[in-house]
Amino acid sequence: MSWGLDLVQHFLLAFSALFSIVNPMGGALIFSQVTSNRTHLERVALAGRIGVYAAMIMFGALWVGVYVLNFFGVTIEALRIAGGLVVAAAAWQMLNAPEHREARKQSQADEAMEGSPADTAFFPLTMPLTTGPGTISVAIALGANRPAEGAAFVTFAVGASAGALAVAGSVWLAYRWADGIVNLLGPGRVQIVARLAAFLLLCVGVQITLNGAMEALKQVRAAEAAAIVAPAR
Repeated sequence: MSWGLDLVQHFLLAFSALFSIVNPMGGALIFSQVTSNRTHLERVALAGRIGVYAAMIMFGALWVGVYVLNFFGVTIEALRIAGGLVVAAAAWQMLNAPEHREARKQSQADEAMEGSPADTAFFPLTMPLTTGPGTISVAIALGANRPAEGAAFVTFAVGASAGALAVAGSVWLAYRWADGIVNLLGPGRVQIVARLAAFLLLCVGVQITLNGAMEALKQVRAAEAAAIVAPAR
């Protein structure tokens, strides 16, 4: 039953990493404020659209981002190392000053909320309020960490996709019940949750970097061994 454990592991890794960077609770606070002039039905419809758009962005980055970078000659090992460092750096910033990140998001959203609900659902409410460059970087880094083929790839694909879908679902639920979250938690408790999630994301970024470094080291050792054997022939 190791495949079942692997499936759960991949799901938890993807969900925890993406949930930490997306931060649906913090986003719900901003969503509640910038859509305060909308009707309840408009806000419910916006929450559904944002959830769908967020899923599309995460799936695209998770499964297409690696191939785009490979087209430009970036190896999987380099992508894992760089992606892990980017994730860790973003987590470190969130860990030390999460309020600055949320304030920047709210400022961007406030400046672009003049259109109709359909016009504002993708920009700015999905990009960059919900799934910005940090989310895309995390998703690409997760995609770079996938196994090459076989049953391991299948379990990763199912687990990681389910994790991304669960995060999109949590965005929909958080935005759908944004007012209740604001009343229940308030900004102070949301910041505590954000810092805990940032620490978890920092650990994920370090792990992805270590995986890439170990793979790169294996390739270097294999190349050195081949160079030693070649003259003997």
